[in-house]
Amino acid sequence: MSIYREYDIRGIYEKELNEASVVKIGFALAKRISGEYVAVGYDARSHSPILFEYLTRGLNAGGKTVLNMGLVPTPVNYFTNYQEWDGITPSASVMITGSHNPSEYNGFKITIDKLPFFSDDIYALGAECEAMDMPQTPERKVIEIDAVSRYVDFLVNEFQHLKGMDTRIVYDCGNGVAGVVTEDIFKRLELKTKGLYVEPDGTFPNHHPDPSVEHNLEDVKALLEKEGDIAFAYDGDADRIAVLTHKNNIKGDMMALLYSMKMDKPTVIGEVKCSQVMYDELTRRGAKAIMYKTGHSNLKVKMKETNADLACEVSGHIFFKNRYFGYDDAIYATLRMLELVNDGIDLDAELEKLPKVFSTEEIKVETTEEEKFKLMDKIKELLQNPPADFPKIKDIITVDGVRINFEKGWGLVRASNTTPVLVTRFESTDEAEAKHYEEVINNIIAAAKESL
Repeated sequence: MSIYREYDIRGIYEKELNEASVVKIGFALAKRISGEYVAVGYDARSHSPILFEYLTRGLNAGGKTVLNMGLVPTPVNYFTNYQEWDGITPSASVMITGSHNPSEYNGFKITIDKLPFFSDDIYALGAECEAMDMPQTPERKVIEIDAVSRYVDFLVNEFQHLKGMDTRIVYDCGNGVAGVVTEDIFKRLELKTKGLYVEPDGTFPNHHPDPSVEHNLEDVKALLEKEGDIAFAYDGDADRIAVLTHKNNIKGDMMALLYSMKMDKPTVIGEVKCSQVMYDELTRRGAKAIMYKTGHSNLKVKMKETNADLACEVSGHIFFKNRYFGYDDAIYATLRMLELVNDGIDLDAELEKLPKVFSTEEIKVETTEEEKFKLMDKIKELLQNPPADFPKIKDIITVDGVRINFEKGWGLVRASNTTPVLVTRFESTDEAEAKHYEEVINNIIAAAKESL
C-alpha cells in the first residue's frame, strides 16, 4: 500500500515514514512552494516530533524556513495560513498527524497557497521521492511561533456573545489534540464544561479517537446523561466533530441544516453520502445545495470554486466560509453549535420537524486497491441494463461513484479513496424499501465481482 494517498500522505512510523522517506518528502515539497516560509505543526503521537525534525531537514535542504507551532490541532495548522507573524506570512503549512488512525500510523496534511495539496499532486510528489537521492543536511532554519494563543484569542474574540451561557456542556477529546485549545477557550468564555480525556496522549489509552464509531462515544454519552445538556466529541486531530443531545447523535448533514438556519440563502455543499432530506430542505428554504465528491480536499476546492458558505461530510467534517476561512474545524463548529443553542434554537425540535427517513450507516464492502475502481466501472455498466426485479431508477448521479435515485429514496456505491473498500449507503422514506435497495445493489456488486 503506497503512503501517497488521495488526500494526504499516510503510513506506519519507521516502516514507511522514516528518516529517508520523510527528508525526501520535505525536499520534494519545498520545490512546490513559492515563498520561503512553511508553517509546521504536529499531533500527540509519540513519533510526531521525530517526523517534525526529518521533515524540517528536507524543507531546509530545499531552501525553506520552518515556522514551528509545535503540538496543535489540525485547524490551528490551517489557521496559520491566514495569519502574519512579524511580517511573515507562510506560503504553505504541513500538519503531521495520523488523524483517527491507530497509534503506529502518522502522516502529513499539506496546504499550499491556502489550498489542499492532494490527488495527482501527491502521486507526482511520491514518484519524485522514490527516484530521489538523499539531500545534503542543511543548516537548521526554524522560527518558533505561538499559533495556539493566536487561535484561542481569535475564537474567544469571535464568540464573546456566548460568555457565561448556562448550557451544561460535556465533551470528549479522546486524548487527541483538541484539548490543547478547548480548555482555554471554554474557560475564557466562562462556559459550564466538563471534559473527558483532555490530556493529549498518542497511545489513546481510553478509546480510539474516532467519533463516527458509536462505541467510542459511550463515555461521553454516560456523562451527558448524568450532568450535561449537550455533548461534543472530537477525532484525533480535531477537524471532525460529533454532536450529541439527549435524543440525537447529529450527523454532519443534519448539522449543516441546523447551521444554515442562521445564514441568509447560503450556498451549501454536501458530499454524495449526505441525506436527500438535507438537499431538499436547503432548496425549500431558498438556499443553494450542491452535491459533490467525498473528501476534505475535494470539498475545500469546490467551496473556493463556488464561493460556498458551508460544506459538510456526514462523518462530521464541517467547513465554514461564512464568518470563517473555509476549512474543517471541529472547535469552531462547536462554538457555532453553542451559538444556535444560545439563540434559543431547540436542536431536537428542529430535527423532529424534518421528513422521516430510514438511513443506513456507511457499509463497507471489502475489495482490493487494484480491483475497487474496476468494480465501479463494471457496476456502472450493469446499471445500464439492470435485472428485471430492480426497482425503477429515476436517475443516477455519478459525481463520485454512483448514487442511484429511486421512487422512494436512493442507494450509493463509491470506491473509498483511502482504503481498499467500496462504501455503500442507503436511504428511503420506507424502512423495508431501504432494505430492498441495499439487497438489490449488493446483488449488483456481487455480479460485478463475479464478472471480474
